[in-house]
Amino acid sequence: MTDDKDGRSAPRAAGIFGARRGRWLTAIVATALIGAAGVGAADDSPILIEKQGSFAVGGTIAGDPAAASQHCDHGHVEYQIPPNARAINLLMWHSASAAAWQNRWDGGEGFQSIFLRRGYPVYLWDGPRVGRAHWGCGESTYAPELGRDQQNFAAWRLGPAYLEWFEGVQFPTDDPEAWNQATRARYQEFDTVENALLQADAAAALADRIGPTVALTNSAGGLRALLTALKTDNIKGIVAYENVGFVYPEGEGPDMEQGPFGPVVVPLEEFRKLTRFPIQLVWGDNLDKSDRFSDAVVQSRLFADLVNKYGGNAEVLMLPDAGLVGNTHIPFADMNNVEVADLLSEFLGANGLDAYR
Repeated sequence: MTDDKDGRSAPRAAGIFGARRGRWLTAIVATALIGAAGVGAADDSPILIEKQGSFAVGGTIAGDPAAASQHCDHGHVEYQIPPNARAINLLMWHSASAAAWQNRWDGGEGFQSIFLRRGYPVYLWDGPRVGRAHWGCGESTYAPELGRDQQNFAAWRLGPAYLEWFEGVQFPTDDPEAWNQATRARYQEFDTVENALLQADAAAALADRIGPTVALTNSAGGLRALLTALKTDNIKGIVAYENVGFVYPEGEGPDMEQGPFGPVVVPLEEFRKLTRFPIQLVWGDNLDKSDRFSDAVVQSRLFADLVNKYGGNAEVLMLPDAGLVGNTHIPFADMNNVEVADLLSEFLGANGLDAYR
């Protein structure tokens, strides 16, 4: 097989009919398996993958390539494409832990595997300067901070105090290794608007390379995806799990001080770009027991109202209202993540984002 520019497979000229026949048979089997593992179903059968790999995208070259230089500020993406894939790519973007898309907290299947089974090409993204795209063009510092574990526990709304769990929380509370793995999945995310814009540049280059894409985000990844959609026409939807940063049109945003997650204010004509595709803002449970995200929930409703005011399609989904209880700040890694995935599948289907090629 040879690669085309977006990382997908193209058959060689020689032996093309045999290759096509093999692909057709594989596609038939894959379609049957995907149908068996669709909405409402978990599956432990083998996952069929037609192509997988990784590459860097975006970025720049600092210095003089003829003398002394460094490639830097690129993003890194890992991708898997199933046979008979759907037309829309899913870009899974967590600002500080790509691993959260790969596994449920108890080691069960994460969204990466769930949506491969459902026929979607899946791309796991590390933006510039984080994770596997760590080489930045600017200087950075890191210092360990005692108390990060406790901060994570509170921020993810696992319980009222460290290792005191909310009743019914969708986390394997009786498994110490699950918490060990969860808190070790973090990495530095450099939360500034400047860095979010830098990451959006690289993500826009990715979307232009791979084509129509729905961005699935968590926490600060949501702001980065919204900024990406201002820079490319290939973002066809955003589903933001517990987003903490928003974009507003001039004169219509909240009256609040600038912080690491904005708000970002843009001219109205720029903001209108966010009305071209459906947006869903998803929140978990136990918000009434923590004031950490109360402002962000208010902002998400204001943002959705403004998108809809200018002709867009945005909604705020509270998981308890959909019958799901106990979900945390990272619902796609929770114990009921198949049910969370079913809601995402329904959203994609309702907005015409589930067609096959």
